[in-house]
Amino acid sequence: MTRLSPPAPPMHNRPATPPPRPAGRVIPAMLITISLAYLTLFLFLPLITVFTEALRKGFATYAAAYSDPAALAAIRLTLLVAAIAVPLNLVFGLCAAWAIAKFEFRGKRLLITLIDIPLAVSPVISGMIYVLLYGGNSLLGARLLDADIQIIFAVPGIVLATIFVTLPFVARETIPLMEAQGIEEEQAAMTLGAGPFQTFFRVTLPNVKWAVLYGVILCNARAMGEFGAVSVVSGHIRGKTNTLPLHVEILYNEYNFVAAFAMASLLTLLALMTLLLKSIVEHRSRHAAPDPVTRIPTLVTATPEPQT
Repeated sequence: MTRLSPPAPPMHNRPATPPPRPAGRVIPAMLITISLAYLTLFLFLPLITVFTEALRKGFATYAAAYSDPAALAAIRLTLLVAAIAVPLNLVFGLCAAWAIAKFEFRGKRLLITLIDIPLAVSPVISGMIYVLLYGGNSLLGARLLDADIQIIFAVPGIVLATIFVTLPFVARETIPLMEAQGIEEEQAAMTLGAGPFQTFFRVTLPNVKWAVLYGVILCNARAMGEFGAVSVVSGHIRGKTNTLPLHVEILYNEYNFVAAFAMASLLTLLALMTLLLKSIVEHRSRHAAPDPVTRIPTLVTATPEPQT
């Protein structure tokens, strides 16, 4: 007997043919083109202009801009302010992150909000706050002046304003990672006899070292490039209270364009170095192997067995 083939399914039960898809490379190519055009217009061309204008009259004129005593004083002051503000904010950021991520206490959310205030307040407003607080017309500022201590229109005011605007960076980069890692390793270390500070430096800090370094890089970049808050409290005293961004503004207002762009090129190089370090840290943090938990027992000094 001949075997009959099964009947074909009805037309309305057959799966519909999927609609033709657009070419897989068209949309990515279009998005990349738009992104590159946007970056070229708003990033690459301004960067090229800075170096082109700085070298417009030759390298000798470019190098001469760095021999100006006012320029050297601005560079020294910028490095000094960053050298003071960054370590202080590093210590504060680690303490705040440790308290927020590892402990429960009243006012925890308030502390997080206070840390974010410098990100929400305009830098000019933050500078005005210090002028109102430490200026000669304030009660505190008048008493400081009587004691021959000048804050506003001096280096201490610049340091205070820089600390304020760079305060959140280390803490905000470290808190999420500390919270994500939990407290199990710290509890294990303390159970084995490690003290709080030993646990922090041997367990907690190594786990967040890349986040801390990332925050320090961002903090340093903002400290060296800050303009608004520093402009309010500095007084623009040439050779004394002018940081590098303020010196660039003064040179530009004096129509000394080559020197202004030469100083701006230095700030640009510092920014590019910061981006390079940032990329290296991001790469290392993604590929770094997690620290093994087996290191926790090494925190405790072995105690000798009692003699029988």
